[in-house]
Amino acid sequence: MKKYILIAVIMTFAVKTIAQSTPKYSNEFLNIGVGAAAFGMSNAVVASIDDVHSGYWNPSGLLRVKDNIQLSFMHSPYLAGIANYDYGAFATKIDSNRAIGFSLIRLSVDGIPNTLDLIRNGQIDYNRVTSFSASDVAFIFSYAQKSKIEGLNFGGNAKIIHRKAGQFTTAWGFGIDASLQYKTKNDWQFGLMARDITTTFNSWKFSFTDAEKDVFIKTDNEIPKNSLEITLPQFLLGAGKLFELNNNMGLRGEINGLINTDGQRNVLVSSRIFNLDPSLGLEFDYKKTVFIRAGLGKFQKQLNINNKKELIVQPNAGIGINLGNINIDYALSDIGDFSSSLYSNVFSVKFKINKKKG
Repeated sequence: MKKYILIAVIMTFAVKTIAQSTPKYSNEFLNIGVGAAAFGMSNAVVASIDDVHSGYWNPSGLLRVKDNIQLSFMHSPYLAGIANYDYGAFATKIDSNRAIGFSLIRLSVDGIPNTLDLIRNGQIDYNRVTSFSASDVAFIFSYAQKSKIEGLNFGGNAKIIHRKAGQFTTAWGFGIDASLQYKTKNDWQFGLMARDITTTFNSWKFSFTDAEKDVFIKTDNEIPKNSLEITLPQFLLGAGKLFELNNNMGLRGEINGLINTDGQRNVLVSSRIFNLDPSLGLEFDYKKTVFIRAGLGKFQKQLNINNKKELIVQPNAGIGINLGNINIDYALSDIGDFSSSLYSNVFSVKFKINKKKG
């Protein structure tokens, strides 16, 4: 027993030490979310997700995909249109016990001014100002499998990450996610998504000319050096239930909790050791054809005009329509900032492909 206690203490100290030396919000573009249906529910979907978007939210849900093949595409402006956020995904079943998926996520900012050569020999020349693009890209390979326990599925992701800022810097990274999803006979659903369970490593490489390095030195800026960036694990837990109101209408509710391990954050439950960021979502459907969604998330504390802390929350809403082999979803969600004036219109389309019978 003493041996196990000692191991637990060492592991706790190690995680705390790494968290203190690891930058927060590493690979944060992978935490934005995907699918307008999920955005409409404030991303409270980890327990009930059962389509192509499972590759991102909970790969275990890929086993509940009802079609031979599903495809999804999404585009949304980010940070009030400064950046573009794009997503595409594919999912299919290998057999009744196994499923696979692939997702591509890209966040990009174009037209960034490069002013390193603005001043040369004491003279300003705006003709020397060029522009470059910065992009973060993730390739996600998903796998899911049924367990021997009825209603329990498990899965995981392998992620390859490529980040680039013009000709100045590039980074390659790799990480692993693990997941569980359980559904009871009375339609209760539970989910767990352990992101970056092995920690995700990004290896950064910088490249500057001598003239560009000279600008850094003259402006008292540190020249970036090749480095290794670590993304610590986070855990997303969820529970929900589907209520059949009558033969035509249903109501699904879910609550999620995001636990971060990279130090104190401004969330509802905040500390140096434990941070909990909850979200709530509801989805009403009529004949599984028309969907109305609402959610609450991003609970934070901020100072008001009286210099007192008050709790703020972000409401989201969305609608969806099932047109047979095509689902179109829309959400009004502030995915880049808390200001209501920066709410984004999020659209996503899901295609369902099935083999013809007979």
